[in-house]
Amino acid sequence: QVQLVESGGGLVQAGGSLRLSCATSGRTFGSYHMGWFRQAPGKEREFVAGIRWSGGNTFYGDSVKGRFTISRDNDKNTAYLQMNSLKPEDTAVYYCAARVSFDYADYETPATYDYWGQGTQVTVSS
Repeated sequence: QVQLVESGGGLVQAGGSLRLSCATSGRTFGSYHMGWFRQAPGKEREFVAGIRWSGGNTFYGDSVKGRFTISRDNDKNTAYLQMNSLKPEDTAVYYCAARVSFDYADYETPATYDYWGQGTQVTVSS
């Protein structure tokens, strides 16, 4: 069992930056593949970024490529999402998630993740 706690959300102007953190409990963080998702009101949960357990492979949704960077520090049991050049359409609740197994076919699918945080609100004003 692992618990995930996001932080770092807030209100920022368009063009600004935020860094989200996902702190995890447990001693097996390094074995989990991590993902960031977001959900805006009235919309489905959307894949934002993912990172393999080793940090050697990263993946991004099309809408954030070139602007967001996912990373992890296995010594600190924490995953990060650096968000630059933020746009109003990035406004959403952002969730981090963890999964035990990895599959290139479905890493963008929320239902394939085993553990979720409670979410942190990101609001980008125009």
